[in-house]
Amino acid sequence: MTTLSFHANGKLLLSGEYFVLDGAEAIGLPCHFGQTLNIIPHDSSSSLFWKSKTKDGQTWFEGSFDKNDFSILKNSDQKTSEVLQNILHQAQILNPDFLKENTSLSVDTQLEFPRLWGLGSSSTLIYTIAKWANVDPFKLSNKTLGGSGYDIACAGVNYPILYQIKNEESTFKKVDFNPSFKEKIFFVYLSKKQNSREGIKHYRAKAKNNNKRIEEISSLSQEFLNAKSLKDFQKVILEHELIVSDTIEMQRAKDLYFSDFDGVIKSLGAWGGDFVLAATELSKEKVEKYFRQKGFKVILSYDQMVK
Repeated sequence: MTTLSFHANGKLLLSGEYFVLDGAEAIGLPCHFGQTLNIIPHDSSSSLFWKSKTKDGQTWFEGSFDKNDFSILKNSDQKTSEVLQNILHQAQILNPDFLKENTSLSVDTQLEFPRLWGLGSSSTLIYTIAKWANVDPFKLSNKTLGGSGYDIACAGVNYPILYQIKNEESTFKKVDFNPSFKEKIFFVYLSKKQNSREGIKHYRAKAKNNNKRIEEISSLSQEFLNAKSLKDFQKVILEHELIVSDTIEMQRAKDLYFSDFDGVIKSLGAWGGDFVLAATELSKEKVEKYFRQKGFKVILSYDQMVK
């Protein structure tokens, strides 16, 4: 067996957070930052040796599994090893020939972004393992990670997508989203890792009879794509934020942290952490100065973040 390598993109959800779970059209943005999975033959017993590395090349998890039944032989973190064990097991259920050859393997994963950024350390892992196992990544995600699946779609494409769940199936298509005003769009990391599963649970508890809002969110996704100016884009953001805020009964990020910001702020994905989008007429220098004075050090331009 030769060395194999698989890569997946990270992701951001521009529109449709939460409502995408119930069929709303949502805009997904694949990121320049992702994760690579490398598989190397290992001259040892019939074992699978695993090493997960951070952006800086530091090992944050190490473990080994029996290739016959994926029993855990050794690990540096029990919870992580159990997550991996389940993913590998489910991949083999989907493809019974996966990992049946009588060879030992070393696997290492390399992140291209800090783990706490929330750009998809789990979804990129699912996608790369699915490609390795030659199985449908959406099916593997549904059996393990869960969620809407937009992150899985973004993992394998190099362009913005319009994503929707139809009849419990993931559908997406390439869209033309390359704003002429993109130099006025910035991504700011809030330094607060958000648990997407908890966000979904909160949404489920609050959202009732929301068919009308699903239609409104889908319509706003189209308006995002059709925005010809920064002013139009900002207007859509405000409408979208108000709908989500009213539904999940949470304050907008701008109200919480950036009430004096000269521009609009939009949460991306689960509210309360990870990245927000800032759209403003301010210069890049003034934007960076504003957020750094507030204590937020990671500020990326549109071209730095989005493929």
